[in-house]
Amino acid sequence: MSDQREQQQGTEAIWNAELYDSKHSFVWEYGGDLISLLAPKPGEHILDIGCGTGHLTAKIAESGAHIVGVDRQLTMITAARQAYPDLRFEVADARKLPFEETFDAVFSNAALHWIHEPQLVIRNIWKVLRPQGRFVAELGGKGNVHQVKCAMDQALAELRGPGCQEINPWYFPSVSEYASLLETNGFVVRFITLFDRPTPLADGEAGLRTWITMFCAGYLEALQPEFRESFLRRVADLLRAELFRDGQWCADYRRLRVMALK
Repeated sequence: MSDQREQQQGTEAIWNAELYDSKHSFVWEYGGDLISLLAPKPGEHILDIGCGTGHLTAKIAESGAHIVGVDRQLTMITAARQAYPDLRFEVADARKLPFEETFDAVFSNAALHWIHEPQLVIRNIWKVLRPQGRFVAELGGKGNVHQVKCAMDQALAELRGPGCQEINPWYFPSVSEYASLLETNGFVVRFITLFDRPTPLADGEAGLRTWITMFCAGYLEALQPEFRESFLRRVADLLRAELFRDGQWCADYRRLRVMALK
């Protein structure tokens, strides 16, 4: 789950599981209909990559499938184990999955766009799947949060001056790019689509600030502490006309959804 989890290539932020659940539950709630595409069956063995605090893992388990949830973040896995003590959760990196066992399906919601080495991820998923096993995922696609990122880049440049290093926390592939990666690494793509999903943010006026704090810590860490408040205010000013309506922020999400077979 965990719309997860590397703030930018080469670094890793520590995610606040309580903030994630209290203010960003939309990440896993929107993943509910992805389970319909997965169509889990009783007795199947399924791996949930980027399970976050475990809510979708638990939903899949209701089907009678045997599921393992993995996440790079110990904070997320700790919260998942506390919430669902009867399920199996492990700390693991999608680029080097530690499993000898194989799975009937691999599921991932709002996680894989945090990893800048998609080919490593896809190869690892292929290795842990049984023949004819399926890979079902949703991640940020090309153009996801484009307006928000442009505003953050502009605010950062204004505060740090021209020539500051660009921050790129995410990997947002196009349909053709991701389908080609899957096919090159042995998958048959059965379904892939890119769609807009404007996403209301919790917390009213503070919603954008809360979202940036949770998902874009790399931008804040690139600034001296005394400039961070100015950064947050400037980003809000740049986006207010387009993304703030009736007392609520709405992020310009665009999602890539895929189902492929080994």
